[in-house]
Amino acid sequence: FLLDEPLSNLDAKLRSQMRTEITKLHNRLATTFIYVTHDQVEAMTMGTRIVVMKDGFMQQVDTPQNLYDYPINKFVAGFIGSPQMNFFDATLIGDKDNVQVKLGADVIDLPQEKVNLIYNLDEYLNTDKPLTFGIRPEDLHDDPEYIAQTGYPTLSVKIELAEMLGAETQLYCKT
Repeated sequence: FLLDEPLSNLDAKLRSQMRTEITKLHNRLATTFIYVTHDQVEAMTMGTRIVVMKDGFMQQVDTPQNLYDYPINKFVAGFIGSPQMNFFDATLIGDKDNVQVKLGADVIDLPQEKVNLIYNLDEYLNTDKPLTFGIRPEDLHDDPEYIAQTGYPTLSVKIELAEMLGAETQLYCKT
């Protein structure tokens, strides 16, 4: 079945209900659905495989979770997730056992599990070669107890705006 933006003219509540109905139909029929949408929530909640496209070219084809966890480029990283990923201009310093990200005047230690994901680390380490450092909003925390427990690096920011959304609050900050 080909569904080309079938929910685009519906209000938010009806869209949510129809996503559920289409997903149940897909599961019941156990056949291929090609679902075209610009709405990442629809893609992430309904898709088993997602094709992210830009300017008519495929950027990445993967499962929703892999697109989110391992985006292949900056476009996919910024497109998947709401609110979108934060991007910083950075360089890498240190050595293979202690890699640090330099963000302007700030330097933070990079956890080893993230260092292990860097392709061609030697190409960037201590070279001043610029790179883009991305952080998902949900990976930022302001709870002192959580920060002390995890030992994750810290970065001082100035909160410019807080949006209270009920179950969550979005903070807009400057480094």
